[in-house]
Amino acid sequence: MINYLLAATVPILWGSTYAAVSLFLHDMSPFWVAVWRALPAGLLLMLLKPGKPPLPFGKLTLLTTFNIVAFFPLLFIAAYRLPGSVAGTLGATLPLQLMFMQWLVEGKKPELKMLSLALLGLSGVVLILNPTADIDPVGAAAALAATALVARATLWLKNWPVTDIFRLTAWQLTLGGLMLAPIAFLVEGAPKPITLDALPGIVWVSVLNSAFAYWAFSRSIKRIGPDAMAMISMLNPVAAVTLGILLVGESLGPLQWIGIGLVLLSLLLMGRSKRRLAKIAAQKASLG
Repeated sequence: MINYLLAATVPILWGSTYAAVSLFLHDMSPFWVAVWRALPAGLLLMLLKPGKPPLPFGKLTLLTTFNIVAFFPLLFIAAYRLPGSVAGTLGATLPLQLMFMQWLVEGKKPELKMLSLALLGLSGVVLILNPTADIDPVGAAAALAATALVARATLWLKNWPVTDIFRLTAWQLTLGGLMLAPIAFLVEGAPKPITLDALPGIVWVSVLNSAFAYWAFSRSIKRIGPDAMAMISMLNPVAAVTLGILLVGESLGPLQWIGIGLVLLSLLLMGRSKRRLAKIAAQKASLG
């Protein structure tokens, strides 16, 4: 149970990104916000546990490029151009994108039950979407592309032998921040000073959304598997909508509340299915 609870903190924290941008970071460049999110978090983890990278440098660079260097700017472009409910909804396509990626790359056809639960949850996040929202096509494309990058990187992380998740997170965030800095300088010019008004947002997205959440995300992929982690990611739009209501002043109608219920129902059924399969596997192992 503790593994699933820890995994659930990840999309909840990531869902808070949109509120953090609206409240604290709306005047900053998305590219420099990506740098300030990655680099301080990586350096903090490096100080806590220094050491060599747990992957060959080529694999580490590839994983970092997908998970940090490309993902962070796309995520913040979506956060700056879309309402949180829209961006969170598009991010909740991760289970479907992951199933498609596994089919395309590994030849693994999706299980009908898991596909059905993913579609149930996706129908919920569609209802969560504010019907009056004006969807920006660039922001929507950025959100979908960012989700696809996470899906591909998740399969690499599942298959590559990594024993030290903490150190892997530290190296990804540090290397990603260093790689992002010259890109941000070329795209946006020199960074503006971080104001006191923006500082709480930077601390939130760096320490909690990156240092802690990326460690918990990588750990969860190893402990509960990518399919279960992808399903749990549907809590992202629930968190985005809830924080939008409480902190940003967004409002929800009956359809949105039904959508939240469908997302939670899909997660509950997924968890029951996983526990039942694990129990059957344990019984077979004891008999064998």
